[in-house]
Amino acid sequence: MTEPTPNAGADAELAPDAPLPSTPPVRNAEFKAALLLVLMFALVAGSVLYLMYARGAFEATQQLVLKADDSDGVVVGMDVTFSGFPVGRVRRIELGADGKARVIVDVPRSQAHWLRSSSIFTLERGLVGGAKLRAFSGIPADPELPDGAARDLLVGDAGAEIPRLLAAAKDLLQNLTTLTAADSSLDVALRNVQGVTTKLNGPAGAMGLIGGDDKNAQQLVARANALLLTVDKVAQKADSLIGNADSRVFGKGGVMTDAQATVVQLNALLADTRSSLKKLDAVLVEAQAVGANAKAATADLAPLRADVDSNLRKVEQLVNELNRKWPFKRDTEIKLP
Repeated sequence: MTEPTPNAGADAELAPDAPLPSTPPVRNAEFKAALLLVLMFALVAGSVLYLMYARGAFEATQQLVLKADDSDGVVVGMDVTFSGFPVGRVRRIELGADGKARVIVDVPRSQAHWLRSSSIFTLERGLVGGAKLRAFSGIPADPELPDGAARDLLVGDAGAEIPRLLAAAKDLLQNLTTLTAADSSLDVALRNVQGVTTKLNGPAGAMGLIGGDDKNAQQLVARANALLLTVDKVAQKADSLIGNADSRVFGKGGVMTDAQATVVQLNALLADTRSSLKKLDAVLVEAQAVGANAKAATADLAPLRADVDSNLRKVEQLVNELNRKWPFKRDTEIKLP
């Protein structure tokens, strides 16, 4: 009996008909699969819940209704911005009983204080890009917007102005075509200006323009020349008159010379008058001094007169005393029969 060689064993393992060795079984495979499914479900649910929280699904909100003629450009989920920051989100769009579009907006309670009772809401539709919902609050002191309030939505559509602009441009082009036509008023006015310019550049110049034809222009030129000669003669006469007046007024023995002599005499008279006034001032000063002395003398007469009156009264009393004494006594009694 022969022993197998090592090469023979290797050939037996590599043979295609040989069965593969079986792997050992995984412990608790069902439990691990179930745990993996639960973890995946928890991860997906957590992601969904986080996204809902991030989108404000669990935040307390209040409702705002925006009414417009049409809701073109408004989509569910669109933000309502205030100063560039979102303060609300479109929840749904419906058609009202009055035929107007009603845009239902959810406004978070934390952002509701930006919206006031006087706030204005606009829908802006540009030529490029989507529509934008914006809120404007001009008076921050106004009361806050109540829950469920309904406001009109002002729509500004740049595309709606295009037909009007095209119609205006068409009218402008039509007017421009009419204005630049061959027999238009502008063409006639330009021809007249050209004719006027031609006459001004002609030999008669402005006179030809005023006179019309050449004959009248020549007559006007002749009259203008005669008028210029007359004006020249009048100017020469005026020059001679001015020269004579200059010699009469400013020449030797003229009016100005006599006036200067008169001024010199007048200055001399004024000097004499000044000296006379100075003498009069001295006389007045002396008169004031005499008046002051007379006033002082008059003031001394009053006490002198009082002294004289006192002396006279004393003399009178003395005389009366002497008359009462004898032998100077007199019988002053009157006896009746």
